[in-house]
Parts: sequence; structure tokens; C-alpha cells
Amino acid sequence: MPQPATRRTTTTTTTAPPAPQSPATTVLLSILLSALACIYIFYLPSSSQPPKKPHPPATMSWSQSTFTLPPQARGSYLITDHILSRLTPQISDIKIGLLHLFIQHTSCALSLNENWDSDVQLDMTDALERVVPYDRGGKLGLYRHDAEGEDDMPAHVKSALVGASVSVPIKDGRLALGTWQGIWYLEFRRARHTRTVVATIQGERMK
Repeated sequence: MPQPATRRTTTTTTTAPPAPQSPATTVLLSILLSALACIYIFYLPSSSQPPKKPHPPATMSWSQSTFTLPPQARGSYLITDHILSRLTPQISDIKIGLLHLFIQHTSCALSLNENWDSDVQLDMTDALERVVPYDRGGKLGLYRHDAEGEDDMPAHVKSALVGASVSVPIKDGRLALGTWQGIWYLEFRRARHTRTVVATIQGERMK
């Protein structure tokens, strides 16, 4: 018995064309692509370019020397020139660093102060005498320690107040002192004394 014919049904699917992009969308996509390209070029390593060499480490230097100051009796003295006469060869080789001066005694001091008017030195000596006076003959009973005379203990007190050391920056081979700053040596004993200073210089050397 013959089979009935089978009807074939063909289904056709129609795809709508994409909607056209607005000009604003096109501009935004262009900016985004440009930004991504810049990131790739400038931030991602390139196999065609050799790696950058690291900067060589700075050459650090340390030096230390000891010298004596001209003998002085009680008073305040500007010693910048004396320091430079001793240390300029070492300082001139330092691009950036520090000079540390330490006086090895307990009856004197180092300080940074006025470098122009010498009256400041006289006034400083007088002011320190008023702050820490002598007890002449022990009449006031101010101090117990007087093993080396009536100026012994006052000298120790003044030394503690002012200090035994100073530090000065070094910049391009020179001391970076202010316009009116100088290095002072303050002697607190009435008799002349010879004092010893230890100078330590550290810093980055000139290339």
C-alpha cells in the first residue's frame, strides 16, 4: 500500500541588522582603545628594549681626626676659621654630609652662634657668669666640688648647659652654616687651657 507523501516545512529565520552606533559611543571606544595602547607601550616591558641599568650606589665616606685649639682663658671664641684650616681638604670632597665636632673636656663647650659682632662673645661670657656665678672663697656655699679652685664647679655646670659637641651640615664641599653663624669655643676656666677636639666627617663623596 503506497505511503502518503510527507510535507516538508521550511522555516526561514531572519536576523535583524545591528543597530547603528551613536557618534558618542564611537568616540568613547576610540578613547578607550588609545588609553589601552598607551598603557601597553609605556608600562609593559618590551622585549626589544634592554632593561635599564640601576643607578650606581653612592660612595659613602667616613673620616676622623683629632686636633687642639689655641690655648685660651675664660671667654667665648669664634673658631670657624681654625676648624676650616684643619678640615677643608676632607670637607671639600663631600657632596652631602655632616661634620660632628666633639670637645674632650668637662670645663668648656662648643656652640653655634653669632659670627659678626664680637660684642656677642663678651656678652655671652658675662651672661653665663650671671647664670652660674663663682662662689669666691665659698662664702655663699653654692658648690661642694672645688678640687681645682673656685671656678671648678661653675665650669662643669656651664659645660653641661652649653654642650660638648656641635654638628654642621656639609653641602657641595662646604659647611652649610647660616649667614651669621659661626662655630664657638667657650672656655670656662680662668687659667689658659689647651683643649682637644675630635672631628668626624661622614657623607656622600663627590662623583
